[in-house]
Amino acid sequence: MYIADLFCKKKPVVSFEIFPPKPDYPVETIFKTLEHLKKFNPDFISVTYGAGGSNRDRTEIIASKIKNSYGIECLSHLTCVCSSRNDIDDILEYLKQNNIQNILALRGDVPKGYDPKEAFKKYKYAIDLIQHIIEKGSFCIAAAAYPEGHVQSENLIKDIEFLKQKVDAGVDFLITQLFFDNTLFYNFLERARNAGINIPVSAGIMPVFNINQIKRITTLCGASIPTKLAHLFSKYADNPDEFVKAGIEYASEQTLDLLEQGVEGIHFYTMNKPEIIETIIRNCNIAGF
Repeated sequence: MYIADLFCKKKPVVSFEIFPPKPDYPVETIFKTLEHLKKFNPDFISVTYGAGGSNRDRTEIIASKIKNSYGIECLSHLTCVCSSRNDIDDILEYLKQNNIQNILALRGDVPKGYDPKEAFKKYKYAIDLIQHIIEKGSFCIAAAAYPEGHVQSENLIKDIEFLKQKVDAGVDFLITQLFFDNTLFYNFLERARNAGINIPVSAGIMPVFNINQIKRITTLCGASIPTKLAHLFSKYADNPDEFVKAGIEYASEQTLDLLEQGVEGIHFYTMNKPEIIETIIRNCNIAGF
């Protein structure tokens, strides 16, 4: 099933993101996480890539497992950094053979020590990958959206212009980068709709449970930390257990507000921590929990 069709059937569409285990861990270690997430009856689960497609093989294996063993729709991440057209064609063929119809098309980040000119020699932007996938047909395509603008974007106006280009090229739905202030999401959505971007948008929610980790992530992606969240950092800096509880409450409040405002979809960045996601789902009474 195309995930885009789910947005026509229900609201909100609830989904999870997981990432493959590190290379020195067996790929099977992620299956316990999937077993836990499965009981929430998600509409789909996405699987990430590592930098430069470093987990490419594992992403494909896990995506196939989600779709064919667990019977859950899978959104397979696909980056084009450091890739040739033949590389992409091979992946698309694998996905087709494994009944995976949904792709999140991304440019990807340049691996450390790699020449950026070489990394983007074949595909400079995500739109180049999107156009290639469309040429091959038979896929529903998602793209990333940035409520605060892409970290490399000149300004919010340009960011929306580039997003509109991806949508016009054939993207079917959008998933936003994490954000910690819902006003940023609502403002982004207004800009997008005013620009004629009328496809479904899922709001990306990442629970905060590790202060250093979230600071690192926000530095990389350019997401801001609002005063209320920064206060939690200070208050629980020496009490990690209480910070986890506070982080879950913060994400629950974000989610409840989004639900009250009629958001089309909520995409939880699980960080492979299903027990935290379970608490948020129960707090928000999602999917009957």
